[in-house]
Amino acid sequence: MELILWSVSVIFIIVSFCIFDRESYLTLVASLIGVTSLIFNAKGNPVGQALMIAFSLLYGIISYTFAYYGEMITYLGMTVPMAIFALIAWLKNPYKGNKAEVKVNSIGKGEQLLMWLLSLIVTVAFYFILKYFNTANIIPSTISVTTSFLAVYLTFRRCPSFALAYAANDIVLIVLWVLASLADIRYISVVVCFVAFLFNDIYGYISWQRMKRRQSA
Repeated sequence: MELILWSVSVIFIIVSFCIFDRESYLTLVASLIGVTSLIFNAKGNPVGQALMIAFSLLYGIISYTFAYYGEMITYLGMTVPMAIFALIAWLKNPYKGNKAEVKVNSIGKGEQLLMWLLSLIVTVAFYFILKYFNTANIIPSTISVTTSFLAVYLTFRRCPSFALAYAANDIVLIVLWVLASLADIRYISVVVCFVAFLFNDIYGYISWQRMKRRQSA
């Protein structure tokens, strides 16, 4: 299933690049690295987090080109550091000694409340930061910060819901880059990238639920 999902995603990304872009090879490389990282993440493999670090660095550069400073700051200043912490956490918590599969975790109501409180603080703070930098499409950009924070936090804590948070972030990013593509058609390839990410993240959540049941049995 993973191979089919990855292959279809790669084909769509390459085809959209050839049709709408054919110039921004950085976008193509970032998209291919990103979709590959999601396949490993769906399996609970720490390699996925290592690839996510590479994707986040490249995506930060791409975001800068369209003045999406919120995306740039979020990914370079938050997602990259959190992905590093997540990589360390996943490596330290293998399932029964299997380094290729992380042990699934869950968080209590108290920590969930703390997580939402931190998300609120981060959202408000970033809104004013993005406003200061005259960020394009500031409202969806701010929402993207919220969903990104929830995703990286849950990833670090090894909770299956991280995939749902990333799926929510994918939807916001699809909106952002559709708006960008109205000004420059090349960005349609980025839209296709995040559509592929959305399907992969939904699969990732299903996969982690299966892992959770199997590990609990």
